[in-house]
Amino acid sequence: MGLLWRYWVLLGVGLWMAGCTTVPVTGRSQFNFMGEGQEMQLGFSEFEKMKKELPVSKDAQANAMVERVGRRIAAVAQSDMPKAQWEFILFESPDANAFCLPGGKVGIYTGILPITKDEAGLATVMGHEVAHAVARHGGARMSQAAGLQVLGVGVGLASASSKYRDLFNAGYGMGSQLAVALPHSRMQEAEADEIGLQYMALAGYPPSASIGFWQRFGEFNRSKGGNTAWFLRTHPTDEQRVENLRRLLPKAESMYRPQP
Repeated sequence: MGLLWRYWVLLGVGLWMAGCTTVPVTGRSQFNFMGEGQEMQLGFSEFEKMKKELPVSKDAQANAMVERVGRRIAAVAQSDMPKAQWEFILFESPDANAFCLPGGKVGIYTGILPITKDEAGLATVMGHEVAHAVARHGGARMSQAAGLQVLGVGVGLASASSKYRDLFNAGYGMGSQLAVALPHSRMQEAEADEIGLQYMALAGYPPSASIGFWQRFGEFNRSKGGNTAWFLRTHPTDEQRVENLRRLLPKAESMYRPQP
């Protein structure tokens, strides 16, 4: 069983080395064995499905704002995601949410507009979401899940003859979530904040506006009763987010050039 365990460890290391990619802007190395073209096709397919399932807003002024802000952010991000086919849709939904699928497909829900308040607030959200796509966080999450599954099979085989097998397997499942998956998700969120802050500054939106948005979003979360323990969260706490953005603000402000 020792040889078998070493085999799975070496397989995991080999997968990591084979799937190592670099995140634009931050330069961080990450495990992602999905091809960029494969990610983009998944994004295009999912976006087409969403456009059929979700109503599109008929608010002409709000649609124009989403398109305007989106194009300015995209112009900055284009060099980091040159194959993107940008599209910006405002969906009619009470959810305070937004997303950017691989390949540049951006969806904004009308429910988040009262929190963004203005174009700079919207640029905070769109910069953050576009940053997720540029950094290929979706592919990295799927790659990580597959890697953990492979490692889980190895743990299961290694403990197959042990009377504590079920305990080992349960411990691995919980441990991989608390020690790997959730921290990784929070790290991706912080990275998207950092990249998005630079994108909005380069697009001509004051990066200091990000502080106000996340403070308002924090108030919104508290009004909805969001009090999950920090170590069980997929996202940093709103307070952590604001504190981190304040630390990143001087660099972003040095990149800021107001546009008419």
